[in-house]
Formats: sequence, structure tokens, C-alpha cells
Amino acid sequence: MSTTETGRRYRWILAAAIVMALGAGAYFYWRAGGETQPAYREISVSRGDLELTILSTGVVQPRNRLEIKPPIAGRAEQVLVQEGQNVAKGQIMAWMSSTERAALIDAARARGPEELKRWEELYRATPVLAPINGTVIARSVEPGQTFTGNDAVFVMSDRLTVKAQVDETDIAQIRLRQSAQIVLDAYPEQPFPGRVDQIAYDAKTVNNVTTYEIDVLPETVPPFMRSGMTANVSFIMDTRRNVLLAPNAAVKSRNGDSYVLLAPAKPNGAPVEKRIKTGLSDGKQTEVLEGVTENEKLLAPQMQVGGRGDTASSPLMPFGRKR
Repeated sequence: MSTTETGRRYRWILAAAIVMALGAGAYFYWRAGGETQPAYREISVSRGDLELTILSTGVVQPRNRLEIKPPIAGRAEQVLVQEGQNVAKGQIMAWMSSTERAALIDAARARGPEELKRWEELYRATPVLAPINGTVIARSVEPGQTFTGNDAVFVMSDRLTVKAQVDETDIAQIRLRQSAQIVLDAYPEQPFPGRVDQIAYDAKTVNNVTTYEIDVLPETVPPFMRSGMTANVSFIMDTRRNVLLAPNAAVKSRNGDSYVLLAPAKPNGAPVEKRIKTGLSDGKQTEVLEGVTENEKLLAPQMQVGGRGDTASSPLMPFGRKR
């Protein structure tokens, strides 16, 4: 083989090796750029309140719903209450005539005012009385309307409550008179406080999920609350007031201890890992008992999809931001 041929072969081999090296380099560069790279953001330790809650949904219903039916069939002569009106036990809600009295009064009315007055005094109407203190939530009769003994002419409620469904895994943490917060779907910006009034002894199972019904009684029933409304209930398990709080994203656990990453004090400084003592956590923020101070800067990781030179990398990397 001549010297010229040997040189050509050598150049071809060298060119092929360079192409392969460039291809491999491009592939690994693409892989490195396309994967997610860790990035960090600064967050501050703040001071505030923390509540540990159990969330549930429920429906507004009367605590005691009472249908008022007349003792006999007849006709309503006067109706004295309206829906939404509060009435006292023993208050007259309506005057009614039995079927016989209604026939006599109609006959007397045809004979003139004096005859009518005479029979109204001899045969007085029967009052319908409120059996409890409460609110009229339904009125099903108007003056002159006839009814039978099976018709409910009024429906009363002593007080509105929220019947919430709580999973059996959380029922052990619910106790009587426990504080709760109620938010109606119709009025999401107007929450109001309540308390646990009753815990069901019998469970309900729907789609293989076992729940217990909890009656949550509002401290004060707001005027916009109506029977049948959907409500969200937060049962307050524990509360911390005016404590140091760190977002959970900045708190890491290792071997039973908790750590945070302190932001560098200088632009080119290195972050410092520090062990802290933690308390209550609501899943978003954690109470910090020892280890950091208010307004101290922490680093929390965030994942960003890297591109070709357009992604910030971790400040822990020796060369900082990729160029």
C-alpha cells in the first residue's frame, strides 16, 4: 500500500471518529438539557397562626323538623304566620273551621251579618298552635283553603344545623362541642363558626366508604342560611397563635430530624443546612420551635424543565447559572 493511500485511510478514520464524538456529545448535551434540573427559590420565615383541621362536606337541615297537621279536616279561616317567621311555643299560627263549622258559617253568612255574628260566637274557630319555639320553614295553607287531617299545613324547625359526613378514619378525632368553621357554597366569602352538637353512633357506607354523620350547630344562624344548602365544614383539631412558620417545601426530614437550607448571606456564598425543631403542620406550613428566626431566608427547591441554555440550575452547583 502506498503512502498516499495510507494517508487517505488515516484521514477517513480520523473524520469518522470526529463525527462519532460530535454525535455522542450532542446526544448527551440534549439529554442533559431535556431533563428536569433542580432550582431553588428564596422564601422567608414568617409569623402567624396555624390550624390543624379535618375537612368535610354536609347539607344544611333542621335539627328537629316538625310537620304540623290539623286534628280534623276543615278549612283555614285565618293564617297568621309567614315562612321564615320565628314563633314561640303556644303562639296561634292559624284559625281553622271543621267541615261542620264551615258549612254552618257559610249558611249563616247567607242570612246576613247578624246571623253570621251569632253563629261565630256560638261556634268558635279552632286555633292551630305552635308546638315548639322555632321558625316556620314551610306554609302550605292559605285562608279559605280546605285540607284533610293528613295534610301538613305548616313545617317548623327549632334550629338549622349542618349534617356533615366524616370518614371513619377521622372520627376518633371528633369530639362533642369541638369548634368548627362552616362555609356555604352559596356564600363562600362569609364563613361562620359552629360546634359539634352530635356524633352519630351508626355508620353509613356508600361506594365502600364508611362515614359517620356529625351535626354541626352554628353559633349564630346567619340570615342567609337555608335548609338544603351545601356546606363545607372544617373541624378544628389544634391551633397555634403567633408562631414562626416555614413552608413545608423548605423543610426536609432525615433520620427523624428536620432540616432547612439557609440562603447565602453573600451573593457568591454557599447555602448552609441547619437542623430545626418543628411542631404542628397543616400540610402547607410547619411550626418552627427552634433553629430559625422571623424573616430569615430559606431555600425551597422547585423543579423546572430545562431547555438548551434557558434553565436556571441549583445555586449549589459550582458554576451557578448555566450559560
